[in-house]
Amino acid sequence: MNENALKELLYKIADDQLILGHRNSEWTGMGPLLEEDIAFSSMAQDKIGQSYAIYTILHSLGEQDPDTIAFTRNANQFHNSILTELPNGEYDFSLIRHFLYDTAEIIRFEMLTHSSYTPLAELAIKIRAELKYHTLHANTWIKQLGSATEESIERLQKSLDYAMPYALGIFEESPYEAEIIKSGIFAGEKALYETWKQNIEAVIDQTRLHLADWSLLKPVLGGRLGNHSDHLQPLLDEMSEVFRIDPSAEW
Repeated sequence: MNENALKELLYKIADDQLILGHRNSEWTGMGPLLEEDIAFSSMAQDKIGQSYAIYTILHSLGEQDPDTIAFTRNANQFHNSILTELPNGEYDFSLIRHFLYDTAEIIRFEMLTHSSYTPLAELAIKIRAELKYHTLHANTWIKQLGSATEESIERLQKSLDYAMPYALGIFEESPYEAEIIKSGIFAGEKALYETWKQNIEAVIDQTRLHLADWSLLKPVLGGRLGNHSDHLQPLLDEMSEVFRIDPSAEW
């Protein structure tokens, strides 16, 4: 097993969870409904907890402790997809991002339950249970609001069109992609993308929303290699403020 390949995979999964977890936490006290305030807060807590679990595996592989990994790196050292770092905007964008990302993530963790790396496979079994709630929440609201009023449909459609190129960046391949697949650590981003695409289409087909021609979409890439938007570093500065003041503080 190529340990560098394994670490790269773990970093990108954990960084996605950490960054989107913090974005979701920004809805605490700000949700359009009390129910959604609680839902996004709960999902944020889940994602940050999931990132901690994966950073702990990385620590066992010789990387620094989870707090140091999470709160002392600069933007160019993060491997999250750019989709996860974008500002929340209005609720319609956050909901679309939630739908696109968590659909991919539950498939990823289902695939990882078969990983040849046992600690990751065992963790994936636990995490996928949490993600079932996340995807149920996303799918329910997409179906309802995507078939409701003209305003709700128009707002979701606009956010879907905007977010889709960024969502394709989730599947940016690793420099170690062939080794990851060959070793059985993970079945690969292409396999994940194909299943994700089918699932996205199945939900959207139950609404009045529509998807752009897949062949015309240009993925927004770079995040997996540390090339991020201008939004990430300010978020990291905010995230790490408490740690910088008191490094002994616990998650």
